[in-house]
Amino acid sequence: MSQIAVNDSIDAPVAEAPSPMAVALVQLALACGGFGIGTGEFAIMGLLPNVASTFSVTTPQAGYVISAYALGVVIGAPVIAVLAAKMARRSLLLLLMGIFAIGNILSAMAPTFESFTLMRFITGLPHGAYFGVAAIVAASMVPVHKRARAVGRVMLGLTIATLLGTPLATFFGQSLDWRVAFTTVGVIGVVTVALIWYHVPRDQVAEGASFMRELGAFKRPQVLLTLAIAAVGYGGMFAMFSYIADTTMKVAMLPASMVAVMMVLFGIGMNVGNVLGSWLADKSLMGTIGGSLIFNIVVLSCFSLTAANPVMLAACVFLTGCGFAAGPALQTRLMDVAADAQTLAAASNHSAFNIANALGAWLGGLVIACGYGFAATGYVGAFLSFLGIFVFAASLRLERRSRSA
Repeated sequence: MSQIAVNDSIDAPVAEAPSPMAVALVQLALACGGFGIGTGEFAIMGLLPNVASTFSVTTPQAGYVISAYALGVVIGAPVIAVLAAKMARRSLLLLLMGIFAIGNILSAMAPTFESFTLMRFITGLPHGAYFGVAAIVAASMVPVHKRARAVGRVMLGLTIATLLGTPLATFFGQSLDWRVAFTTVGVIGVVTVALIWYHVPRDQVAEGASFMRELGAFKRPQVLLTLAIAAVGYGGMFAMFSYIADTTMKVAMLPASMVAVMMVLFGIGMNVGNVLGSWLADKSLMGTIGGSLIFNIVVLSCFSLTAANPVMLAACVFLTGCGFAAGPALQTRLMDVAADAQTLAAASNHSAFNIANALGAWLGGLVIACGYGFAATGYVGAFLSFLGIFVFAASLRLERRSRSA
């Protein structure tokens, strides 16, 4: 097992430069965990009817397990980051993925709906902290000008899950048993634990690390502004995609089979956006964040205007997925502005995105309930991105003032 020292600060020089192969293996190990997390998070959406049938509840009631998982992500990310402030990052990654693996296996064994819901909440707890710590570890092993691409490769596991892992887990879960899907995700978690054990180098706890120092992240205006950009500015993606099935069938008048095609297009877009966005972020971090917000306004507005046209609907769904280009940029930005409280800031990024998920889906549903139709969710998304630009502008203005001072 490698004994390369990982630097505590992403900008500090590495004592012994790791080989390209060692870096690639670390990124692969961390991305494997992202693949498992992404598959487990999204597969449940296609298996709700099966879960409802098993536990004799309605499908809307079964939907509570999705909320339970999201709540676990929102709560778990900051709490774990603070409580584990004095843990070495490699040890923390092993613990987090261990909890995730056990949580999914126990989810598959849950005897009642209440116990299943509880296990989904517990399984969601390590989600945000894992991605945050994984991003820090990946960024610490490459030169500063390649950090965003390293973060993007870790997040590639999540985006590939939307394209391959989730459809496969849904297919086998529906064909065999939904418990098989969660058992498989648990096995992926166990494999990730082994990969992290063998390939992620041992590291030392940062000098002076404490939960109070981590909490200091929330005293930094730039950390709060960056999290607000994610929570508000990127809720539009979820406002549109949460209702894509009804938009496809009731607005574009396409058969139900085309819903899966739209989901695949969205997944392809997320992968393209992740790769392209991480490359752009290494060139211009703030430019990528601001540009993606403007991009989202244009694409989501176009979605509402052209949703009745099947070709344009498909194009807009793909391009909306490309809006994930901001993911690596926001994660890297948080590491830049968090100073010595990087773990909490980086982990909270995924809490912010889950807030965006809840906010976008709620506002989209509100507009639909008011009678404006499913296509209007694009306007909701464009409005949220528009609000995000104001938060982005405040962050940019504060940074320029700090430089001037």
